[in-house]
Amino acid sequence: MTLYLGIDFGTSGARAVVIDDEARIAFQMRHPWANVADWVICWKKALWSLLEGIPGELRREIGAIAINGTSSTILLTDAAGQPVDAPLLYNDSRGSMMLKDLSSIAPPNHTVLSATSSLAKLLWMQQLPTFSQARYLLHQADWLAFLLHGKLGISDYHNALKLGYDVEKLQYPEWLEKLQIPIHLPQVLAPGTSISELTPEIAVKIGFRPDCLVCAGTTDSIAAFLASGVKLPGEAVTSLGSTLVLKLLSRTRIEDAQYGIYSHRLGDLWLTGGASNTGGAVLKKFFTDEELVSLSQEIDISKMSKLDYYPLLKAGDRFPINDPHLLPRLEPRPDNPKDFLHGLLESMAWIEARGYELLQQLGADQLTHVHTAGGGASNSTWMAIRGRYLKVPVFSSINTEAAYGTALLAMGVLGR
Repeated sequence: MTLYLGIDFGTSGARAVVIDDEARIAFQMRHPWANVADWVICWKKALWSLLEGIPGELRREIGAIAINGTSSTILLTDAAGQPVDAPLLYNDSRGSMMLKDLSSIAPPNHTVLSATSSLAKLLWMQQLPTFSQARYLLHQADWLAFLLHGKLGISDYHNALKLGYDVEKLQYPEWLEKLQIPIHLPQVLAPGTSISELTPEIAVKIGFRPDCLVCAGTTDSIAAFLASGVKLPGEAVTSLGSTLVLKLLSRTRIEDAQYGIYSHRLGDLWLTGGASNTGGAVLKKFFTDEELVSLSQEIDISKMSKLDYYPLLKAGDRFPINDPHLLPRLEPRPDNPKDFLHGLLESMAWIEARGYELLQQLGADQLTHVHTAGGGASNSTWMAIRGRYLKVPVFSSINTEAAYGTALLAMGVLGR
């Protein structure tokens, strides 16, 4: 028997999932973040905790490991792989001050032209006193995998997208090379590609088989998509979490920063989409979990709400309207909280439908099915409303854990 391990380093914690040859879960474990003072120490502690938490009889059967990390979380290391400064996390926007210079070099509407892109962060980090000690740029998933296989400077084309890597030609573009960045950018492999066996020291220390392979990883959002099992063009996954994230599998690559749209390569297909700031965080501002359940059951889904909202916690959205100054629209607010919730759910469904319409207008495959992940997937009223707007079958994904999708990657869903 061979088992496969996927490890997810997400926004709220880390999780490990072990699956068997039939993709059934054999073990899972979570390590939450709490009062983090040093992310490097936190990540290492979580990695070893998860590995050592797997029962010994399962560890000895694990044949491959893959790790995902949050998109555009990066760090700089010295020649030995030791971080030279604190990492910059996925949502760190200090790179915004580099966008003017970057826009004169990168193509118009390129994915890197974002305050939180890996490349914008790297250009900002070049100004740090510690940059002179740096030799490698690594993404979170790259560095954690390095701790296991010992080979520096290897990434995957999901993590490298926002660094500027050309995922269509599978090479760094000429405009990026003109920046003459004085450190090593990672060698980029297809996600799921075998990199190397575990170092002998790690295999002995943790009790893994010595031929256990460490594979190139992915980002947390792509891992969650892989977990859904979606494989055909036209199928999509909507994540109803704190925000609203749309991903549509397509034969055509769609890239347009004007609308907050970019595409990840997925084998011979493209995973195109965007993320809106609307979503569950807005709902939880006005309702408790218990109220969301009880009020949703009172809504008559056969009737459309007459309320026209654009639900945001603060000004600004990314997709399908990419406008940092877009104002929330939450008025008028009816006296009956059921009617208010109805208006919010319908408005979010409209935003989701508009997002998929925009992707198709720009050339993506026609939408056929929508799998749903995230906490909102359990709200049957919201699911029914969304189905009315989307006009295609809408259902909950059986598996939504990013760690499960990463375990599938280790098993070879993209081929190795």
